[in-house]
Amino acid sequence: MIDTRVSFLMILLISLIILLIGVIILQVFLSKRENKWAGLILPFSSFGVSLLVLFGVLMYFPATMTESLFVNGELIERTTSQIIPTTTIVGTAAFMFIIFNIPTAIYLAIYAICRDKHSKRRSLEKMRIQDLE
Repeated sequence: MIDTRVSFLMILLISLIILLIGVIILQVFLSKRENKWAGLILPFSSFGVSLLVLFGVLMYFPATMTESLFVNGELIERTTSQIIPTTTIVGTAAFMFIIFNIPTAIYLAIYAICRDKHSKRRSLEKMRIQDLE
């Protein structure tokens, strides 16, 4: 018999795969539309989410740290200044920005492929109309 945690993880994994396939199909559908801005909805929203995550992570780097200690039954709070190296902040920000923009790059690649096919089809259609004249 399968453990309930294992079955929950299997259902979650299958649901995530279905969601991923659905989002990719949605991006292809939007990219093939006549309106070129429709295909940029998902890349722009994904980029916006990555910026929110980036700013959220940067807000959690503490400038000071407060320690609460019990000494002889008495609560003592001590505030210490903690300097975080700039390389740590920049490295973390760059890592988060790159990781959260992977979907943006995938959406833009899908958009570019679909729009290229769309523009080739459109130019062939124009050539056919010119040939008929």
